[in-house]
Amino acid sequence: MNSEKIIKPANGYLLFFIVLTLFIGGIIMSIKNENPIYLISTLVGFILSFGFILVNPNSSKVILLFGKYVGTVKQNGLYWANPLYKKKAISLRASNFDSERLKVNDKLGNPVMISTILVWRVTETYKAAFDVDNYENFVRVQTDAAVRKLASMYPYDNFADEGHDEDITLRSSVNEVSDALEKEIDERLSIAGIEVLEARIGYLAYAQEIASAMLKRQQATAIVAARHKIVEGAVSMVEMALEELNKKQIVELDEERKAAMVSNLMVILCGDKEASPVLNTGTLNH
Repeated sequence: MNSEKIIKPANGYLLFFIVLTLFIGGIIMSIKNENPIYLISTLVGFILSFGFILVNPNSSKVILLFGKYVGTVKQNGLYWANPLYKKKAISLRASNFDSERLKVNDKLGNPVMISTILVWRVTETYKAAFDVDNYENFVRVQTDAAVRKLASMYPYDNFADEGHDEDITLRSSVNEVSDALEKEIDERLSIAGIEVLEARIGYLAYAQEIASAMLKRQQATAIVAARHKIVEGAVSMVEMALEELNKKQIVELDEERKAAMVSNLMVILCGDKEASPVLNTGTLNH
């Protein structure tokens, strides 16, 4: 047998009163009749008491008889079975696992720190009990291995200026990465009869040795993008100013004056600091 078998032993409540009667009755009769032969009843009751099986909600008991798998009790309640049975408890509750922060290399070779949050539960008690040595440790090891593999499949972020423009990245594609991680871990844990309920990235950052450099890179990229937008707006404003001056014929400017005006406006609009105006009290030629 290499699959789970659900069994339901005898009702334990009725056997509880029988065992209790044998145990206490033997003691009372032995004292009353002053005959130790009645202690045999007490001994039988004591031996039968090892057959009780208590199953709590969302838990199970795997039953063995001299190394042979008999079945699994999943329905909660009090039961009684062969006192020689060995019972192994396996929880069916959802468990939460927060992995350690691992240092791995992403697709571009950059070292990153990454961890995952995993929600899982046992669905097949036979596989969890006998197909792996320790299913809880199996979950931890396989989760770390899946996270390492996932991190090597995607870059941390896009670097379009270097020709690395990926559709999926670890930082921005949260849903896609979580789905891929959940699928990868589920395939690894299926051998232990474990179902993955949820898997997602819990922590993601560049490793300490390159974090400062990558921060400066991101800041530089943001500054370049902002400058590009500022210049684009400034050119539009200068163009509009020249058109309005020409349209309303406020002043006629030759090409040299237009160039000077454009230069001054671009300096004012694109500069980091406020410009200090210089008042010309003479004419345009002085």
